[in-house]
Amino acid sequence: MIQLQNVTAGYGGPPVLRDVTLDLCPGEVLALLGPNGCGKSTLLRAAAGLQPLSGGQVLVDGTPVSALTRRQLAQTVAYLPQSRGVPNITAYRMVLHGRFPYLSYPRRYRPEDHAAARRALEEVEAAQLAPLPVPTLSGGQRQKVYLAMALAQDTPVILLDEPTAYLDVAAQLEVTALARRLAGQGRAVALVLHDLPLALGGADRVALLGAGRLAGLGRPEELFASGALDRVFGVSVRRVKTPEGWQYYCVSCG
Repeated sequence: MIQLQNVTAGYGGPPVLRDVTLDLCPGEVLALLGPNGCGKSTLLRAAAGLQPLSGGQVLVDGTPVSALTRRQLAQTVAYLPQSRGVPNITAYRMVLHGRFPYLSYPRRYRPEDHAAARRALEEVEAAQLAPLPVPTLSGGQRQKVYLAMALAQDTPVILLDEPTAYLDVAAQLEVTALARRLAGQGRAVALVLHDLPLALGGADRVALLGAGRLAGLGRPEELFASGALDRVFGVSVRRVKTPEGWQYYCVSCG
């Protein structure tokens, strides 16, 4: 479990994230929602131990993140940022980078590392991309490879910042289904999404940020009933009952 306790963070100017308290729990998919610039990415970076704090603390299984070595942290938390570099290596070698936290110097991949990489590529349905150079892949294909790299890290906590970027509708649904499978394995999964219906339909809980503060936290139906989504986004969120459960959609308030 990761606990953010009264976390405040920023980048030298006014805080981007202000006094946020939030738990990332095993067996749960947590969707982070909010307008652009509200602090979602900063929150993930803080949870991953990558963002200096100006207030509060982050605990990993009760231990302050500052007390963990980089290796210990990387064996606990996998973090996929919004954008990454595009090295001139094959997709398979890129996925193998997820195994770095388990290797000693000099890095020599073991059979279990190769097995983890192959398993991760299959999990995201990208095994066919393994021999292809990363620069030749489409944006959606690269995103799948980066997802596989995060999975190959084999951590109990997975943090994904806009993992559905560049993906078509079918692939976006695959990502949310993957998040549910990972949570079913007992992992804590947190992901930033901009698609409200996708997030509300696939998350166990939703953390809603507005102007750097936590504007709402709870199950999707609780956030819907509170009206907080409408207030923060300036839209009208509605829903209909289907055989698969509640389906959410948005309409303009204007």
